[in-house]
Amino acid sequence: DGGFGFVHIGQLSEEWNRRTVAIKCLNQDGYQGNIEFHNELDMVSSFHHPNIVTFIGYCDESDHMIIVYEYAIHGSLDSHLQDPNKWRCITWTQRLRICLGAAKGLKYLHSDIGKNTVIHGDVKSANILLDEILQAKISNFGLSRFGTRNRPHTHLVTKASGKTFYLD
Repeated sequence: DGGFGFVHIGQLSEEWNRRTVAIKCLNQDGYQGNIEFHNELDMVSSFHHPNIVTFIGYCDESDHMIIVYEYAIHGSLDSHLQDPNKWRCITWTQRLRICLGAAKGLKYLHSDIGKNTVIHGDVKSANILLDEILQAKISNFGLSRFGTRNRPHTHLVTKASGKTFYLD
């Protein structure tokens, strides 16, 4: 669970090859709401990169606001950094691949999306997921914003967001 709500693991139908997915459900009583849901939906549905969590579908009916993503079987990088039994099992080569994968995902967000760039707003180890081959996948775009690119004298001002330890 998090600011958006709960994330459940699920399995799609046979038509979808029984693919395992993460189902992110908006908590109507949480601190994120309708605006963050639609913001995340608009963004993730346009991303196509191996280091960004894959969007599969969504539901937006009355009180049911759900986004379905690929499931990252190894969870968050954060969970690996906090558990000595997990981080001891990750080789230096795998660690380097995770770092490079996260950097490539950020490069894509910052420079490869048409005329806009994306400012994630909440980059932290808990929002970097690891798939079955420990490939880094950037996730959680509820606080993200589109910005302009290729303009030398522009800036974007937003209120501070994210966790204290990760604010720049």
